[in-house]
Amino acid sequence: MTAIKVGITIGDMNGIGLEVILKSLSNDLVLKKLTPIIYGSTKVVAYHKNIVKKNELNFATISDAASAKKGRINVVNCWEDNVNITLGQVSEEGGKYAYTSLERATADLRDGHIDCMVTAPINKKAMSMAGFMYPGHTEYLADNFDTEDYMMMMVCDDLRVSLVTEHLPLKEVAAKITQDLILRKLKKFDESLRKDFGVVKPLLAVMGLNPHSGDGGVLGAEEEEIIEPAIATAREAGLNVMGPYGTDGFFGSGMYSKFDGILAMYHDQGLIPFKTISGQSGVNYTAGLPVVRTSPDHGTAFDKAGNNAADASSMRAALFTAIDIYRHRKEYAEATANPVEKTKKDRGRS
Repeated sequence: MTAIKVGITIGDMNGIGLEVILKSLSNDLVLKKLTPIIYGSTKVVAYHKNIVKKNELNFATISDAASAKKGRINVVNCWEDNVNITLGQVSEEGGKYAYTSLERATADLRDGHIDCMVTAPINKKAMSMAGFMYPGHTEYLADNFDTEDYMMMMVCDDLRVSLVTEHLPLKEVAAKITQDLILRKLKKFDESLRKDFGVVKPLLAVMGLNPHSGDGGVLGAEEEEIIEPAIATAREAGLNVMGPYGTDGFFGSGMYSKFDGILAMYHDQGLIPFKTISGQSGVNYTAGLPVVRTSPDHGTAFDKAGNNAADASSMRAALFTAIDIYRHRKEYAEATANPVEKTKKDRGRS
């Protein structure tokens, strides 16, 4: 079986990105499952290798993804400059080379030289200093792949949480929530669960916006006027959707485990319970793109940089999730092209 080529961006070299990358790739099981291609520089990788103190880690320097060696850690030199690494600090250089890494990996992903991509964390201020004009990876990739209908999904095993609104000030959330937006998110969520995760008949839960899901209108009208009608329309369109639920009771009672996907109204409503449950193993996945991209669900953690104290569980999970989604997409495409085989698989999973 041909190993799946996974392009890995280094993120901000002043943070823990390369530390968790190298720790993840030091596991022989990972190298048996995929062929990793780090986009950065051998000098920067070697610097961080000394931090993680894994002398047995050897990497192959390659000029392009086509030259990647199976069973090895491959590094594409994206620049030859001598760089100034300032661990734990925001710098323009940190943003510049994170941007360079991302651009090179994205080009290879677009051209089919790698099968999927995992992005290490970036620092938004450093990226802005380097001329990066996007709020984050997601928006950059959506623009590069001409995708308007995309969504952030947090994944940990069978727990999958997505959002109606993402990086917005809380005071702006209510005005942004519409029936149409909720419906579009539900349709995209359902599609992704089928295509990317192999869920035949996804069951989705929708959170309310207000405490106790509005308490019959006493604590807010958004549930009755916007969210419930959107759910009703989704059901008419054939989606299996339930809600709206009060978030505290939904997660506190363990009800979340009964659903294939959970749609929250805003960032903290979804991510606080997700990260509490997933611990160090959460993955950020961008659904809706024509390509597969995942990332660990943590940031650059400048406070831990250089201390060899970062937990690599989330990065390792991001690598495995990327190849799982890549395989599911291939299976889905083959089954869709052959409806008879798809019906047989569906019967076997029911």
